[in-house]
Amino acid sequence: MSDIDTNPAPQGELCLQTIAMPKDTNANGDIFGGWLLSQMDLAGSIAAGDVANGRVATVAITGMAFLTPVHVGAVVSCYADILEIGRSSVRIMVEVWIPSQHDNEPIKVTEGEFVFVAIDSNGRTRAIQS
Repeated sequence: MSDIDTNPAPQGELCLQTIAMPKDTNANGDIFGGWLLSQMDLAGSIAAGDVANGRVATVAITGMAFLTPVHVGAVVSCYADILEIGRSSVRIMVEVWIPSQHDNEPIKVTEGEFVFVAIDSNGRTRAIQS
């Protein structure tokens, strides 16, 4: 029996959905990785802000790997899965998926682990209230 997932699906909750636009492309017409990373950061911050019940800041991003290019017009969906809640931090896996241009089947574009820290109105680390 194979370990390959024949029906891949996003993990976590849909936190952000947007459309890849021409202004976000490189010279080859593919979406910039930096633009995609910014969308992932926004999605992660939405999830972290919900957990922290307030303002958060990104402190680390690890494990990024781009699996397939994103074309202009693709609906980009970012899913966030809470991995760990610390005293003042939240560790989240963010996945990006797009529909295939050929058959509309979901295609995983990338994933990355993000760490956010809860901050107060003065920009200082604060404890997360459960």
